[in-house]
Amino acid sequence: MTGKEQFDNIEIPAGLSEIIQDARRRARTKRHGGNVRRGSIVTAAACAAVLITANYPGAASAMSDVPVLGQIVKLLQIGGGGERTDGVSVTTRAHSDTLDIHFAAGGDQTSAAPAYTVQRQNGPDRLIFTFNGVRNLNPDQLEADIRTLAYVKDVYRDIILDDSAIRFVVELKDHTDYTATEFKQPGMIRLSLFPAENAPAPNKLYFIRSQEMKQGESLAILEEQYAAEGSSVVKTRSGSFAMVIGSFATQADADAVLEKLKARDDYTEPLTVDSWMGNEHPQ
Repeated sequence: MTGKEQFDNIEIPAGLSEIIQDARRRARTKRHGGNVRRGSIVTAAACAAVLITANYPGAASAMSDVPVLGQIVKLLQIGGGGERTDGVSVTTRAHSDTLDIHFAAGGDQTSAAPAYTVQRQNGPDRLIFTFNGVRNLNPDQLEADIRTLAYVKDVYRDIILDDSAIRFVVELKDHTDYTATEFKQPGMIRLSLFPAENAPAPNKLYFIRSQEMKQGESLAILEEQYAAEGSSVVKTRSGSFAMVIGSFATQADADAVLEKLKARDDYTEPLTVDSWMGNEHPQ
């Protein structure tokens, strides 16, 4: 099992929330001897949550100045979670290098996050968030909040065919790592960004791609058509978008997959093999 797989399989102790709350209560009892900074209490609580991962100590600094709310359900880098919902509204709030994503239904905060996935792709380095059972989102506010984070290069919606799901893409600056933390009571997702430790240098990668297109139904259909192949939408250097499949280490690998796609009955939109650096946009 790889280090990433071990990270994904970490189980959060059920009593972690109570441990954090107990630490905060004990810290408050010591205030009579001097001023205890609230930030230090939160730092201890945040670090307690992160220590169980061991693999990503940088996450502690990313969470250190942000209140810990609710019960931690899962701490992950790729994967998903949440519960099946419908008609949920999404609001966001940025704190330093952390983004809190809140969910509400009928005017009240939900007790759990809706079903969601988090993916990470190269070319450029980006996070793809998909929330299901969500119908209400202010995209302008979402983008404005995410752009305030120091480690974010760009953010944009990925228009998909499911009107009960929302997908958005967060492009990361070089040498950035992250964690996504799922909470209950209330339901929330926390995105924490921080400097990557021993980040590898970006390298040239190969992709199968479509021609440049505007966001809309045609691009959404193309992305859904090749969902089983790991398709995603990426912004191009000109500001348009393309559907991409990959990344591949060699052109031969990409060519072999493209030949299989061309043999499919539903292959109509021309696809080509292209290459660019793992931290850059396609032409």
